[in-house]
Amino acid sequence: MRIDLKQIGRNLGQYLRLGSDKEDELEVIEQVSNSISFRGANLWILIFAILIASLGLNINSTAVIIGAMLISPLMGPIIGMGLSIGISDFNLMKRSLKNFCVATLISVVTATLYFLLSPLNEARSELLARTSPTLYDVLIAFCGGAAGVLALTTKSKGQVIPGVAIATALMPPLCTAGYGLATAHWTYFFGAFYLFFINSVFIALSTFLGVKLLGFHAIQTTSPEQAKKGRRIIYMVVIITLIPAAIMTANIISRNVFDRNVSQFVNHELSQRGTQILSTHVEHDTVSVVAVGRTISESEVADARSRMEYYGLKGYELSVIQGTNTSNLEAITAQLNTQASHANAESRRLALKVSELEDLLEQYTRYDTLSARINAEVLPLFPKVASVAVGRMDGTVTAIVTQHNGQTLDAAERRKITEWLRTRTQEEDADIVIR
Repeated sequence: MRIDLKQIGRNLGQYLRLGSDKEDELEVIEQVSNSISFRGANLWILIFAILIASLGLNINSTAVIIGAMLISPLMGPIIGMGLSIGISDFNLMKRSLKNFCVATLISVVTATLYFLLSPLNEARSELLARTSPTLYDVLIAFCGGAAGVLALTTKSKGQVIPGVAIATALMPPLCTAGYGLATAHWTYFFGAFYLFFINSVFIALSTFLGVKLLGFHAIQTTSPEQAKKGRRIIYMVVIITLIPAAIMTANIISRNVFDRNVSQFVNHELSQRGTQILSTHVEHDTVSVVAVGRTISESEVADARSRMEYYGLKGYELSVIQGTNTSNLEAITAQLNTQASHANAESRRLALKVSELEDLLEQYTRYDTLSARINAEVLPLFPKVASVAVGRMDGTVTAIVTQHNGQTLDAAERRKITEWLRTRTQEEDADIVIR
Protein backbone atom coordinates (compact mmCIF):
# COMPACT_ATOMS: atom_id res chain seq x y z
CA MET A 1 0.00 0.00 0.00
CA ARG A 2 1.46 3.34 -1.05
CA ILE A 3 1.53 6.04 1.61
CA ASP A 4 0.57 9.53 0.37
CA LEU A 5 2.86 11.74 2.46
CA LYS A 6 1.49 14.94 0.92
CA GLN A 7 -2.07 14.03 1.90
CA ILE A 8 -0.94 13.14 5.41
CA GLY A 9 0.84 16.49 5.62
CA ARG A 10 -2.28 18.35 4.46
CA ASN A 11 -4.46 16.52 6.98
CA LEU A 12 -1.98 17.21 9.76
CA GLY A 13 -1.84 20.87 8.72
CA GLN A 14 -5.61 21.18 9.11
CA TYR A 15 -5.34 20.10 12.74
CA LEU A 16 -2.38 22.38 13.50
CA ARG A 17 -3.57 25.50 11.63
CA LEU A 18 -4.23 28.45 13.93
CA GLY A 19 -5.70 31.01 11.51
CA SER A 20 -9.33 29.94 11.92
CA ASP A 21 -9.16 30.38 15.71
CA LYS A 22 -7.49 33.78 15.61
CA GLU A 23 -9.09 36.46 17.75
CA ASP A 24 -9.72 39.97 16.42
CA GLU A 25 -6.36 41.79 16.44
CA LEU A 26 -7.66 45.12 17.75
CA GLU A 27 -9.51 43.34 20.54
CA VAL A 28 -6.33 41.49 21.58
CA ILE A 29 -4.25 44.69 21.50
CA GLU A 30 -6.87 46.52 23.59
CA GLN A 31 -7.03 43.66 26.09
CA VAL A 32 -3.24 43.60 26.50
CA SER A 33 -3.06 47.41 26.75
CA ASN A 34 -5.64 47.40 29.55
CA SER A 35 -3.67 44.81 31.54
CA ILE A 36 -0.39 46.75 31.46
CA SER A 37 -1.01 49.60 33.88
CA PHE A 38 -0.27 49.28 37.62
CA ARG A 39 -2.43 51.86 39.34
CA GLY A 40 -5.14 51.80 41.96
CA ALA A 41 -6.67 48.36 42.48
CA ASN A 42 -4.22 46.63 40.13
CA LEU A 43 -1.25 47.91 42.14
CA TRP A 44 -2.81 46.80 45.44
CA ILE A 45 -3.52 43.36 43.98
CA LEU A 46 0.18 43.11 43.06
CA ILE A 47 1.25 44.12 46.59
CA PHE A 48 -1.10 41.61 48.22
CA ALA A 49 0.03 38.88 45.80
CA ILE A 50 3.66 39.57 46.78
CA LEU A 51 2.77 39.40 50.48
CA ILE A 52 0.91 36.11 49.98
CA ALA A 53 3.82 34.61 48.02
CA SER A 54 6.29 35.80 50.70
CA LEU A 55 4.15 34.17 53.39
CA GLY A 56 4.05 30.96 51.36
CA LEU A 57 7.84 30.93 51.02
CA ASN A 58 8.21 31.75 54.71
CA ILE A 59 6.04 28.82 55.87
CA ASN A 60 7.09 26.55 52.96
CA SER A 61 3.51 26.18 51.66
CA THR A 62 3.20 25.28 47.97
CA ALA A 63 -0.56 25.91 47.93
CA VAL A 64 -0.17 29.47 49.24
CA ILE A 65 2.55 30.21 46.65
CA ILE A 66 0.32 28.87 43.85
CA GLY A 67 -2.52 31.08 45.07
CA ALA A 68 -0.25 34.14 44.90
CA MET A 69 0.80 33.27 41.35
CA LEU A 70 -2.83 32.96 40.27
CA ILE A 71 -3.84 36.44 41.45
CA SER A 72 -0.65 38.18 40.32
CA PRO A 73 -1.10 40.72 37.46
CA LEU A 74 2.61 40.66 36.50
CA MET A 75 2.03 38.86 33.18
CA GLY A 76 0.38 41.97 31.64
CA PRO A 77 3.41 44.20 30.91
CA ILE A 78 5.60 41.22 29.95
CA ILE A 79 3.13 40.10 27.28
CA GLY A 80 2.76 43.78 26.34
CA MET A 81 6.49 44.03 25.58
CA GLY A 82 6.43 40.97 23.33
CA LEU A 83 3.27 42.13 21.54
CA SER A 84 4.57 45.68 21.03
CA ILE A 85 7.73 44.43 19.31
CA GLY A 86 5.71 42.01 17.19
CA ILE A 87 3.42 44.79 15.87
CA SER A 88 6.07 47.57 15.90
CA ASP A 89 4.15 49.71 18.41
CA PHE A 90 6.80 51.86 20.11
CA ASN A 91 4.29 53.62 22.38
CA LEU A 92 2.98 50.29 23.72
CA MET A 93 6.58 49.17 24.23
CA LYS A 94 7.40 52.26 26.34
CA ARG A 95 4.26 51.81 28.47
CA SER A 96 4.94 48.10 28.96
CA LEU A 97 8.60 48.59 29.88
CA LYS A 98 7.79 51.44 32.28
CA ASN A 99 5.07 49.48 34.08
CA PHE A 100 7.24 46.34 34.14
CA CYS A 101 10.03 48.24 35.91
CA VAL A 102 7.56 49.85 38.34
CA ALA A 103 5.94 46.50 39.16
CA THR A 104 9.32 44.81 39.64
CA LEU A 105 10.60 47.56 41.95
CA ILE A 106 7.42 47.59 44.05
CA SER A 107 7.43 43.78 44.28
CA VAL A 108 11.05 43.57 45.48
CA VAL A 109 10.58 46.43 47.97
CA THR A 110 7.39 44.86 49.37
CA ALA A 111 9.05 41.44 49.75
CA THR A 112 12.15 42.99 51.35
CA LEU A 113 10.04 44.87 53.92
CA TYR A 114 8.10 41.69 54.70
CA PHE A 115 11.23 39.60 55.34
CA LEU A 116 12.80 42.40 57.39
CA LEU A 117 9.76 42.30 59.70
CA SER A 118 9.17 38.53 59.65
CA PRO A 119 10.47 36.59 62.68
CA LEU A 120 11.07 33.54 60.43
CA ASN A 121 14.40 33.98 58.64
CA GLU A 122 15.23 30.36 57.75
CA ALA A 123 15.61 29.62 54.02
CA ARG A 124 13.17 26.75 53.38
CA SER A 125 13.10 24.40 50.37
CA GLU A 126 10.48 26.41 48.41
CA LEU A 127 12.67 29.50 48.69
CA LEU A 128 15.95 27.74 47.86
CA ALA A 129 14.35 26.22 44.74
CA ARG A 130 14.29 29.74 43.20
CA THR A 131 17.99 30.55 43.57
CA SER A 132 19.67 28.36 40.91
CA PRO A 133 18.05 28.78 37.46
CA THR A 134 19.03 26.52 34.56
CA LEU A 135 18.17 25.98 30.89
CA TYR A 136 15.16 23.97 32.04
CA ASP A 137 13.71 27.18 33.50
CA VAL A 138 14.30 28.81 30.10
CA LEU A 139 12.33 26.06 28.38
CA ILE A 140 9.51 26.29 30.95
CA ALA A 141 9.25 30.07 30.50
CA PHE A 142 9.31 29.84 26.69
CA CYS A 143 6.72 27.04 26.47
CA GLY A 144 4.53 28.69 29.12
CA GLY A 145 4.69 32.02 27.32
CA ALA A 146 3.85 30.31 24.01
CA ALA A 147 0.77 28.70 25.56
CA GLY A 148 -0.20 32.05 27.08
CA VAL A 149 0.03 34.03 23.86
CA LEU A 150 -1.95 31.38 21.95
CA ALA A 151 -4.65 31.50 24.61
CA LEU A 152 -4.70 35.29 24.47
CA THR A 153 -4.79 35.64 20.68
CA THR A 154 -7.20 32.82 19.84
CA LYS A 155 -10.82 32.13 20.71
CA SER A 156 -10.19 28.87 22.58
CA LYS A 157 -8.92 30.42 25.82
CA GLY A 158 -9.96 27.77 28.36
CA GLN A 159 -8.00 27.73 31.62
CA VAL A 160 -4.59 28.36 30.04
CA ILE A 161 -3.62 31.72 31.56
CA PRO A 162 -3.84 30.52 35.21
CA GLY A 163 -1.73 27.50 34.26
CA VAL A 164 0.88 29.75 32.62
CA ALA A 165 0.98 31.91 35.76
CA ILE A 166 1.71 28.80 37.86
CA ALA A 167 4.23 27.20 35.47
CA THR A 168 6.36 30.28 34.79
CA ALA A 169 6.39 31.40 38.46
CA LEU A 170 7.02 35.15 38.29
CA MET A 171 6.13 35.97 41.89
CA PRO A 172 8.30 33.55 43.97
CA PRO A 173 11.64 34.65 42.42
CA LEU A 174 10.86 38.30 43.19
CA CYS A 175 9.99 37.38 46.78
CA THR A 176 13.18 35.33 47.07
CA ALA A 177 15.14 38.33 45.76
CA GLY A 178 13.50 40.40 48.53
CA TYR A 179 14.55 37.74 51.05
CA GLY A 180 18.12 37.94 49.75
CA LEU A 181 18.15 41.72 50.23
CA ALA A 182 16.55 41.54 53.69
CA THR A 183 19.03 38.93 54.96
CA ALA A 184 22.07 40.11 52.92
CA HIS A 185 22.29 36.75 51.08
CA TRP A 186 23.49 38.19 47.79
CA THR A 187 23.70 34.82 46.01
CA TYR A 188 20.00 34.32 46.75
CA PHE A 189 19.18 37.80 45.47
CA PHE A 190 21.10 37.52 42.18
CA GLY A 191 20.03 33.90 41.55
CA ALA A 192 16.34 34.62 42.16
CA PHE A 193 16.36 37.89 40.20
CA TYR A 194 18.08 36.12 37.32
CA LEU A 195 15.31 33.48 37.34
CA PHE A 196 12.69 36.26 37.22
CA PHE A 197 14.60 37.90 34.35
CA ILE A 198 14.73 34.58 32.46
CA ASN A 199 10.97 34.10 32.82
CA SER A 200 10.24 37.67 31.73
CA VAL A 201 12.54 37.59 28.69
CA PHE A 202 11.33 34.27 27.34
CA ILE A 203 7.63 34.95 27.96
CA ALA A 204 8.10 38.19 25.98
CA LEU A 205 10.07 36.32 23.28
CA SER A 206 7.42 33.63 22.86
CA THR A 207 4.75 36.36 22.71
CA PHE A 208 6.71 38.13 19.96
CA LEU A 209 7.14 34.91 17.96
CA GLY A 210 3.48 33.95 18.48
CA VAL A 211 2.29 37.32 17.19
CA LYS A 212 4.51 36.93 14.13
CA LEU A 213 3.32 33.35 13.57
CA LEU A 214 -0.32 34.44 13.70
CA GLY A 215 0.33 37.23 11.20
CA PHE A 216 -0.59 40.27 13.29
CA HIS A 217 -0.34 43.46 11.24
CA ALA A 218 2.29 46.03 12.18
CA ILE A 219 0.95 49.33 13.51
CA GLN A 220 4.19 51.08 12.50
CA THR A 221 4.55 53.72 15.20
CA THR A 222 8.25 53.13 14.60
CA SER A 223 10.33 53.38 11.46
CA PRO A 224 11.50 50.12 9.82
CA GLU A 225 15.03 50.91 11.02
CA GLN A 226 13.85 51.30 14.63
CA ALA A 227 11.84 48.07 14.43
CA LYS A 228 14.87 46.22 13.05
CA LYS A 229 17.08 47.69 15.79
CA GLY A 230 14.53 46.64 18.44
CA ARG A 231 14.54 43.06 17.17
CA ARG A 232 18.36 42.99 17.25
CA ILE A 233 18.32 44.17 20.86
CA ILE A 234 15.81 41.42 21.75
CA TYR A 235 17.96 38.72 20.20
CA MET A 236 21.05 40.09 21.98
CA VAL A 237 19.23 40.13 25.35
CA VAL A 238 18.05 36.54 24.75
CA ILE A 239 21.59 35.33 24.02
CA ILE A 240 23.08 37.16 27.04
CA THR A 241 20.31 35.73 29.24
CA LEU A 242 21.00 32.21 28.02
CA ILE A 243 24.74 32.18 28.78
CA PRO A 244 24.68 31.96 32.63
CA ALA A 245 21.80 29.46 32.53
CA ALA A 246 23.73 27.30 30.08
CA ILE A 247 26.81 27.39 32.35
CA MET A 248 24.73 26.43 35.43
CA THR A 249 23.05 23.61 33.49
CA ALA A 250 26.41 22.32 32.27
CA ASN A 251 27.70 22.27 35.87
CA ILE A 252 24.61 20.40 37.09
CA ILE A 253 24.86 17.83 34.28
CA SER A 254 28.60 17.43 34.92
CA ARG A 255 27.96 16.86 38.62
CA ASN A 256 25.22 14.31 37.88
CA VAL A 257 27.52 12.42 35.48
CA PHE A 258 30.29 12.43 38.10
CA ASP A 259 27.95 11.15 40.83
CA ARG A 260 26.74 8.40 38.51
CA ASN A 261 30.33 7.39 37.70
CA VAL A 262 31.18 7.20 41.43
CA SER A 263 28.07 5.09 42.07
CA GLN A 264 28.90 2.70 39.20
CA PHE A 265 32.51 2.41 40.39
CA VAL A 266 31.48 1.50 43.93
CA ASN A 267 28.76 -0.94 42.80
CA HIS A 268 30.96 -2.73 40.24
CA GLU A 269 34.35 -2.71 41.98
CA LEU A 270 33.71 -2.76 45.75
CA SER A 271 30.33 -4.44 46.25
CA GLN A 272 30.56 -8.14 47.14
CA ARG A 273 28.51 -10.82 48.90
CA GLY A 274 28.50 -10.22 52.67
CA THR A 275 29.61 -6.58 52.42
CA GLN A 276 27.23 -3.64 52.87
CA ILE A 277 28.26 -0.25 51.45
CA LEU A 278 26.80 2.29 53.89
CA SER A 279 27.88 5.57 52.34
CA THR A 280 30.04 7.14 49.66
CA HIS A 281 31.47 10.64 50.03
CA VAL A 282 33.70 12.67 47.71
CA GLU A 283 35.75 15.50 49.18
CA HIS A 284 38.57 17.28 47.40
CA ASP A 285 40.30 14.51 45.40
CA THR A 286 39.32 11.56 47.60
CA VAL A 287 36.45 9.08 47.23
CA SER A 288 35.64 7.80 50.74
CA VAL A 289 33.63 4.57 51.00
CA VAL A 290 32.25 3.29 54.33
CA ALA A 291 31.51 -0.47 54.43
CA VAL A 292 30.50 -3.05 57.07
CA GLY A 293 30.29 -6.83 57.03
CA ARG A 294 32.79 -8.93 55.14
CA THR A 295 36.14 -7.10 54.96
CA ILE A 296 37.32 -5.85 51.57
CA SER A 297 40.93 -7.04 51.28
CA GLU A 298 43.83 -4.72 50.50
CA SER A 299 44.39 -6.47 47.16
CA GLU A 300 40.74 -5.88 46.18
CA VAL A 301 41.05 -2.22 47.16
CA ALA A 302 44.26 -1.95 45.11
CA ASP A 303 42.54 -3.53 42.08
CA ALA A 304 39.65 -1.07 42.44
CA ARG A 305 42.12 1.86 42.58
CA SER A 306 43.76 0.70 39.35
CA ARG A 307 40.41 0.77 37.54
CA MET A 308 39.21 4.21 38.71
CA GLU A 309 40.27 5.91 35.47
CA TYR A 310 37.80 3.74 33.50
CA TYR A 311 34.99 5.43 35.45
CA GLY A 312 36.17 8.97 34.81
CA LEU A 313 37.87 9.17 38.22
CA LYS A 314 41.47 9.54 37.09
CA GLY A 315 43.46 11.58 39.64
CA TYR A 316 41.17 10.66 42.57
CA GLU A 317 42.29 8.70 45.62
CA LEU A 318 40.23 5.85 47.13
CA SER A 319 39.74 5.54 50.88
CA VAL A 320 37.83 2.48 52.15
CA ILE A 321 36.73 2.68 55.78
CA GLN A 322 35.92 -0.80 57.10
CA GLY A 323 33.20 -1.27 59.71
CA THR A 324 35.39 -2.84 62.40
CA ASN A 325 36.12 0.51 64.02
CA THR A 326 33.55 1.18 66.78
CA SER A 327 33.80 4.94 66.53
CA ASN A 328 33.21 4.71 62.78
CA LEU A 329 30.15 2.52 63.36
CA GLU A 330 28.73 4.99 65.85
CA ALA A 331 29.25 7.86 63.43
CA ILE A 332 27.68 5.83 60.62
CA THR A 333 24.67 4.95 62.79
CA ALA A 334 24.16 8.60 63.72
CA GLN A 335 24.41 9.58 60.06
CA LEU A 336 21.87 6.95 59.00
CA ASN A 337 19.46 7.99 61.78
CA THR A 338 19.70 11.61 60.65
CA GLN A 339 19.10 10.63 57.02
CA ALA A 340 16.08 8.51 58.03
CA SER A 341 14.65 11.41 60.05
CA HIS A 342 15.04 13.78 57.11
CA ALA A 343 13.48 11.23 54.75
CA ASN A 344 10.44 10.83 57.02
CA ALA A 345 10.00 14.59 57.31
CA GLU A 346 10.25 14.99 53.54
CA SER A 347 7.72 12.18 53.02
CA ARG A 348 5.23 13.92 55.32
CA ARG A 349 5.82 17.24 53.54
CA LEU A 350 5.25 15.69 50.11
CA ALA A 351 2.03 14.01 51.30
CA LEU A 352 0.75 17.36 52.57
CA LYS A 353 1.74 19.05 49.30
CA VAL A 354 -0.15 16.43 47.26
CA SER A 355 -3.25 16.95 49.41
CA GLU A 356 -3.07 20.74 48.98
CA LEU A 357 -2.63 20.46 45.20
CA GLU A 358 -5.58 18.06 44.94
CA ASP A 359 -7.76 20.57 46.80
CA LEU A 360 -6.60 23.36 44.50
CA LEU A 361 -7.21 21.27 41.38
CA GLU A 362 -10.74 20.47 42.55
CA GLN A 363 -11.49 24.19 42.82
CA TYR A 364 -10.70 24.66 39.12
CA THR A 365 -12.21 21.47 37.69
CA ARG A 366 -15.57 22.12 39.33
CA TYR A 367 -16.20 24.90 36.82
CA ASP A 368 -16.18 22.38 33.95
CA THR A 369 -19.08 20.51 35.59
CA LEU A 370 -20.84 23.78 36.38
CA SER A 371 -20.52 24.92 32.73
CA ALA A 372 -22.16 21.71 31.52
CA ARG A 373 -25.09 22.14 33.92
CA ILE A 374 -25.59 25.80 33.02
CA ASN A 375 -25.56 25.02 29.29
CA ALA A 376 -28.33 22.47 29.84
CA GLU A 377 -30.43 25.10 31.64
CA VAL A 378 -29.74 28.23 29.61
CA LEU A 379 -31.53 27.41 26.32
CA PRO A 380 -35.12 27.30 27.69
CA LEU A 381 -34.51 30.53 29.60
CA PHE A 382 -32.55 32.44 26.95
CA PRO A 383 -33.15 31.08 23.42
CA LYS A 384 -30.76 33.63 21.87
CA VAL A 385 -27.79 32.17 23.78
CA ALA A 386 -25.72 29.47 22.08
CA SER A 387 -23.43 28.52 24.96
CA VAL A 388 -21.98 29.62 28.30
CA ALA A 389 -18.43 28.88 29.51
CA VAL A 390 -17.56 29.40 33.19
CA GLY A 391 -14.03 29.51 34.59
CA ARG A 392 -11.63 31.35 36.86
CA MET A 393 -9.25 33.85 35.26
CA ASP A 394 -6.78 36.02 37.19
CA GLY A 395 -8.54 35.12 40.44
CA THR A 396 -12.01 36.17 39.20
CA VAL A 397 -14.88 33.87 38.18
CA THR A 398 -15.73 34.70 34.55
CA ALA A 399 -18.73 33.56 32.50
CA ILE A 400 -18.46 33.99 28.71
CA VAL A 401 -21.88 34.05 27.02
CA THR A 402 -21.93 33.33 23.27
CA GLN A 403 -25.01 34.43 21.32
CA HIS A 404 -26.48 32.63 18.31
CA ASN A 405 -25.41 34.06 14.94
CA GLY A 406 -27.74 36.84 13.87
CA GLN A 407 -29.35 37.21 17.32
CA THR A 408 -28.49 39.81 19.91
CA LEU A 409 -29.56 40.11 23.52
CA ASP A 410 -31.13 43.48 24.30
CA ALA A 411 -30.25 45.49 27.42
CA ALA A 412 -33.01 43.95 29.54
CA GLU A 413 -32.02 40.42 28.52
CA ARG A 414 -28.36 41.17 29.25
CA ARG A 415 -29.23 42.35 32.77
CA LYS A 416 -31.44 39.34 33.31
CA ILE A 417 -28.82 36.75 32.21
CA THR A 418 -26.12 38.57 34.20
CA GLU A 419 -28.21 38.38 37.40
CA TRP A 420 -29.14 34.76 36.67
CA LEU A 421 -25.53 33.66 36.09
CA ARG A 422 -24.28 35.38 39.24
CA THR A 423 -27.03 33.67 41.23
CA ARG A 424 -26.43 30.33 39.51
CA THR A 425 -22.65 30.39 40.08
CA GLN A 426 -23.08 31.79 43.62
CA GLU A 427 -20.49 34.45 42.73
CA GLU A 428 -21.88 37.97 43.21
CA ASP A 429 -18.74 39.53 41.70
CA ALA A 430 -18.56 37.20 38.70
CA ASP A 431 -17.42 38.89 35.48
CA ILE A 432 -20.03 38.31 32.72
CA VAL A 433 -18.77 38.70 29.13
CA ILE A 434 -21.40 38.61 26.34
CA ARG A 435 -20.25 38.24 22.75
